[in-house]
Amino acid sequence: MEQDTHLAIVKEDPWLVPYKEEILQRYVRYQRALLEIELAEDSLTHFSKGHHIFGINFDPNRNGWVYREWAPGANALFLIGDFNDWDRNAHPLTRKEWGVWELFLPEDQYKDRFKHGSLVKVHVVTKKHALDRIPAYITRVVQDEDSKDFSGQLWFPEVEFEWTDQKFKPKKALEPLLIYECHVGMGQEKLGLGTYAEFADKILPRIKKSGYTAIQLMAIMEHPYYGSFGYHVSNFFCPSSRFGTPEELKYLVNRAHELGIAVIMDIVHSHAVQNVAEGLNEFDGTDHQYFHKGPRGYHEVWDSKLFDYGKWEVKRFLLSNIRYWLEEFHFDGFRFDGVTSMLYFHHGLTEFDHFDKYFLNEVDWDAMVYMQLANKLIHEIKPGAISIAEEVSGMPGLCRQPLEGGLGFDFRMAMGIPDFYIKILKEQKDEEWDIFEFWKVLSDRRYKEGTIAYAESHDQALVGDKSIAFWLMDKEMYFHMQVKDSNIVVDRGIAYHKLFRFFTISLGGEGYLNFMGNEFGHPEWIDFPREGNQWSYQYARRQWSLADDKNLKYKFLWKWDIDMLHLIKKHGILQAPFAEQLHMDPANKVIVFMRGGLVFVFNFNTSASIFDYKFRAPSMGKYALLLDSDASKYGGFDRIEEGQHYYTDQHQRLSLYLTNRTALVLKKED
Repeated sequence: MEQDTHLAIVKEDPWLVPYKEEILQRYVRYQRALLEIELAEDSLTHFSKGHHIFGINFDPNRNGWVYREWAPGANALFLIGDFNDWDRNAHPLTRKEWGVWELFLPEDQYKDRFKHGSLVKVHVVTKKHALDRIPAYITRVVQDEDSKDFSGQLWFPEVEFEWTDQKFKPKKALEPLLIYECHVGMGQEKLGLGTYAEFADKILPRIKKSGYTAIQLMAIMEHPYYGSFGYHVSNFFCPSSRFGTPEELKYLVNRAHELGIAVIMDIVHSHAVQNVAEGLNEFDGTDHQYFHKGPRGYHEVWDSKLFDYGKWEVKRFLLSNIRYWLEEFHFDGFRFDGVTSMLYFHHGLTEFDHFDKYFLNEVDWDAMVYMQLANKLIHEIKPGAISIAEEVSGMPGLCRQPLEGGLGFDFRMAMGIPDFYIKILKEQKDEEWDIFEFWKVLSDRRYKEGTIAYAESHDQALVGDKSIAFWLMDKEMYFHMQVKDSNIVVDRGIAYHKLFRFFTISLGGEGYLNFMGNEFGHPEWIDFPREGNQWSYQYARRQWSLADDKNLKYKFLWKWDIDMLHLIKKHGILQAPFAEQLHMDPANKVIVFMRGGLVFVFNFNTSASIFDYKFRAPSMGKYALLLDSDASKYGGFDRIEEGQHYYTDQHQRLSLYLTNRTALVLKKED
């Protein structure tokens, strides 16, 4: 078996042959790093128990709490908090080997003071400054409402959360992979922060009804600025306290599992907030404890700090972070943010116009090895869990195993697809659309590498841009979404909104993703509370009532989404091999292909409805109409009779009434 898979990506792609040695070195570096860990720490899984060693942990053998911190550049550390009236001299840590500091607090002396809910920090004295910091491995951070200061909080609940999800199997749930991407804070309709509990009770049932098999939770890791969408992480082991307690997050995950829904977490290991007060930056007084030294440790575009993935304790910190979320909160996998930035010294800010860019001087090998180790750990800790890479460069082997020459991810995001839709809506008239470009963008993915397709992302709805629905219908959405209100702009928008999503899910990959609310064409943009909008929550919420209102056309888009997902699941389309192109008609803007035994017919023409439209079928016989986007229940015009059957002629051709801006699905009957 090993003989067959060794450097398989080179054997399968002649374009990679010139880079065989570089691809071999990927595997050699990974094996070397893994061996170093195994020799020093027994195993990768043992190495990933850093959160049981560092931070604040109760030691039953010593009958007390042990606090450890890695701070090699520091001169002194003192634990401070409610338990000692914030005395910066009362509880010094002792320096041990390898820059590790330690303090022991006997339970019999401190049980009444060092208790659940108490606030703590660590006073760090360095050559540069003496500052109160938040422990690196702390598991909860809270913000004072008055001072806005963040502090660590001891979290020792008397009663442990009772999980009831033992029978849940992520591998089974994730087939097919239909992801509902969501943000807990903006998940409610109210003008305010949504909570973990509210999301579990109010939104998860909607997601179940829609037919999605997984949720992808954004902005879970603690971040000091809400408007960062969770990307400027300060405290890596803390679920954001602004949405509730750790137990309430567990309740959300447990409830999802009870409904048969897997839970994927957006994990940010690509960078960290540069705030000194809340985050890791300059923790021991140097700029290169967790991060690269000097300019290499700073991302100019993101205004954040960049990890040094080659450092032993940085790898321990990040790998332990992965294990923590999997075990403590029962997550079923991760979507790794900013993988492109991690992979390259230029962070992806270049044109990928030559294969050299994937293998030569611009690649950060330490980051690549870290990703290989991370993916191995995920699948060891929780078989059936998945890892997804947000990666735009098209790095070969990203979703192949290290032995095959890859990095070990299960899926990559098809980031070019949403960019394509926005581009044509911004720059072209409908009549100018090129169906060959449509086909190329949706089908351009690497062999044997799982891809998650999506029509639009949260990024495209952030303030300053517009969602697809808003690009298509704009201000007309405010005035003409009543069911009885006829409007040609809205009619066009609803039709193309359905086609874009369906074209994406049926052709674009092996998984599908939708950001919450987009399934019913949520209007407007996303704008988090900030000084520029007077700290308003007006656009940092989801208006579910629009989809629920029987008098509004949003219900048509949601109904289409439900039936679209049902068909995709029933016929195993995402698990099926790549689509077979059957017919391309650029003049009429018609695309016909087959996947999973079904025939998909798309007419992107903005005006031409064609009687007796003929194309060659995959085989002779009788074909049933399974789905018609022009049906009135989806906001269409019922121009095609429901339950229609079609028969091939003597030339194996089907003849259809092919209405404009319509998608049809046919199935050959025995």
